Amino acid sequence: MCAGRTAEGAGCVTWWGFSPSLDLLSAGAIKQSGEVNVLLVGSGDPRHILKTTAMLKDTDTLHVWVVENSMEVVARQLLLLSLALSPQHSMGIREKTEVFLEVFGNSEIRSQTEQTLRQTASKLSLAVTETLSTPANPCLDTTQLRFKDRDELHRIFKQWIHPPSSLCLSKIWDARVRQHLGTRYDSRVGCFDWDLTMKLHQRGCGVINKQQYVRWRERGVAFEMREGLYRTTNHSLLSTRVLNHRGDRVAVRGYWGDIVSSPYLSFGIETDNKTLLQTQNGQHAKTAQDISYHNVQELFQSLTCRGHTPSTSQQNVRGEQEQDPSPNQAAGTPSPQPGANQNLPENELLSLDGVKVTFLPVDSLSKLPNKQRFSQFFNSIYFSASMVHQLGPSLRQIAAPDAVLVVELAKYLLDLSKEQVNAFAEKVDDIVQGAGFEPFNGKKTDVYSIYKLRKE
Repeated sequence: MCAGRTAEGAGCVTWWGFSPSLDLLSAGAIKQSGEVNVLLVGSGDPRHILKTTAMLKDTDTLHVWVVENSMEVVARQLLLLSLALSPQHSMGIREKTEVFLEVFGNSEIRSQTEQTLRQTASKLSLAVTETLSTPANPCLDTTQLRFKDRDELHRIFKQWIHPPSSLCLSKIWDARVRQHLGTRYDSRVGCFDWDLTMKLHQRGCGVINKQQYVRWRERGVAFEMREGLYRTTNHSLLSTRVLNHRGDRVAVRGYWGDIVSSPYLSFGIETDNKTLLQTQNGQHAKTAQDISYHNVQELFQSLTCRGHTPSTSQQNVRGEQEQDPSPNQAAGTPSPQPGANQNLPENELLSLDGVKVTFLPVDSLSKLPNKQRFSQFFNSIYFSASMVHQLGPSLRQIAAPDAVLVVELAKYLLDLSKEQVNAFAEKVDDIVQGAGFEPFNGKKTDVYSIYKLRKE
């Protein structure tokens, strides 16, 4: 069972989640602390990782294990996390926030942002192909991926670095909209307005501004924060899908993600700063773009406070070696020239104290219960609405005795009626309770269902 498959507008690739970011350690009756292992299944974006990390205590350690349903989504997760971990000396908080949101939610981006995307993809390509047993960065671990997974990631990153000029995402986006609306395409602005006012606004997303939402539905551009030209294709949102064409199976590269619900859901509809939710004359003073910018900037500031740049200590070691040359240098080996490594810090990412994110193969969920290492291992487990069909009784074997299970519901899948949304929630209850979990009293909402391991 998969809610995403019944909703054409949601697409078949989850580039962003259909729910706000959540501190997964606070989902249960009490906030989990100490050494915590979290399993994310199909989250689609790093919103939960960033939020959970931002809320960590200094004494806590967090290890997040990520399972996605395609390597294209894994590549995007690595890209977005790498942007989030860019050190301040290479990209300031404001610029980082803008670039992150552009790459996250825009089909078309500025040329400066595309340059950053290519540079990041180049570094990631080297990291996944050259580091086999030791992660290139202490926070991002791809060593659990198989060689074929690494090769696939390398292929994806190469497409971002040297994209084919024939692909125009604006035309691809328009084709998806035409297919989705059919005969309603000529009156599409009215359709967009209906989805916003009668669905999103009715479901509690009143901060989503009509002008911004219609612009995103038309062009796929959710965030325009600078007066620049948003005309360069964001190739990180393109993926390959196998389609039947006249009896043959053909691989088609295109945009196969959400064209209805919007990327505003992840960071733009909830905030701890209640002044951003104030209304004037019945209208919200701030938009989902404003709230997304504020929330992401706050998350990045939290990362900066917790992180440090590994190259700092390496530079200190090099400085000591220059003052006290090694025997080889004393024998005539040339010393490093001043400035020879001046660009090294630009290639480093922040290392977050006590935080690690490990990416697992796409088919690993069914194999985890067979590995002794993961027996009663995960303190918190998250399933997206698109991955609920993989939730089964074997999950008990990898859940710690105090484990909390969070399942995303279908509230913001706009192609589903209220009756279908309610039916999905009931089906989730049946599946989860059949897997050996029971609801937390008072913890169920219409966005997430939260469960605990049933005592037997």
